[in-house]
Amino acid sequence: MESKDKIVYLDWDYITSFMTDAFIGYGVPAEDAAICADVLAEADRRGVDSHGCNRFKPIYIDRFENGTLLPKTEIEILKETPTTLVMDAHNGMGMVASYRMMKSLVEKAKTCGMAGGAIRNSTHYGMAAYWAMMASKEGLIGITGTNARPSIAPTFGVDNMMGTNPLTFALPTDEEFPFCIDCATSVVQRGKIEYYARQGMDTPSGMVIRNDGSYMTDNNEILKALVNGTAALAPLGGAGDEMCGYKGYGYAAVVEILSAALAGGQYMKALTGRAPDGSPQMYHLGHFFFVVDPDAFMGQEEFRKTAGEICRALRASKKAPGQERIWTAGEKEHDKWLERKDKGVPLNASERSDLTAVRDKLGLDYTFPWE
Repeated sequence: MESKDKIVYLDWDYITSFMTDAFIGYGVPAEDAAICADVLAEADRRGVDSHGCNRFKPIYIDRFENGTLLPKTEIEILKETPTTLVMDAHNGMGMVASYRMMKSLVEKAKTCGMAGGAIRNSTHYGMAAYWAMMASKEGLIGITGTNARPSIAPTFGVDNMMGTNPLTFALPTDEEFPFCIDCATSVVQRGKIEYYARQGMDTPSGMVIRNDGSYMTDNNEILKALVNGTAALAPLGGAGDEMCGYKGYGYAAVVEILSAALAGGQYMKALTGRAPDGSPQMYHLGHFFFVVDPDAFMGQEEFRKTAGEICRALRASKKAPGQERIWTAGEKEHDKWLERKDKGVPLNASERSDLTAVRDKLGLDYTFPWE
């Protein structure tokens, strides 16, 4: 028996197979279940633990059970042109709708040079980088964003009006990995606070603001306050404008507008997942996606070469005193994969407990190494 405090590593194929079978057990079609399991595993492969197995049960399984996520994704095409696509996911799996969207946009962009799409009435679509990198793996530029449950307060405000709203880019390079920037437009995202809570860590002061303007650090209190509207996340740069928080606020608003307006979807306070009486309801999230083929400009080879040279020049630039290394976006995630590829996914005691509980409830034939 492993110590409860010890991190246990589980083989990548084993965890992916388990999550796939668990999704199937909750009614997700087999092909869709495999997509969802891979999206979660990819987050852990890249070291984005806040969006990997950490969220398997609380974000997906629990929502199946409380009725705010439908296991079967009935996608409706609302509008389509040679370069655009608009979908309604009808409250099904956001990861499934996004996969089908990106598969279509990649083909459209290869044919027409550019393509864009949007989805409404969707649900959590996992790590945003997954969708942008579907394009970069094909030598294309991928861009995506999504709105989410209200969490961010506008500059000079304390009301949680917008989601953590990532604005994500993946650019192909001539290196082993793309330049990929995937981060929330808040100082910290809700998933990271959930991760802090599961790790027994406090959220650093200055990231979450109460309605009275003071800061919060207790994760459990923060998560409750974000739901009941008595606290909000500060935008990138922090509350006020001394550290230019208006920039994070502005980009969060861009993502909110594009996620809702392109598909005619819902936004801000309509995305709480709570009915007026406080009972759970569907989230109705929106996502947007753009794909650009460098061959429509000066060519993929030229783009990759220039992008790689820029990244290498940045990493080779003069370092601040005491610093040993400069990274470019996507490099740390690639390093994390090299570190984890032979070890497997790291699972803490809480995550192991969640996996065991799901297995036992579904009666799946899996034996975990911590047993």
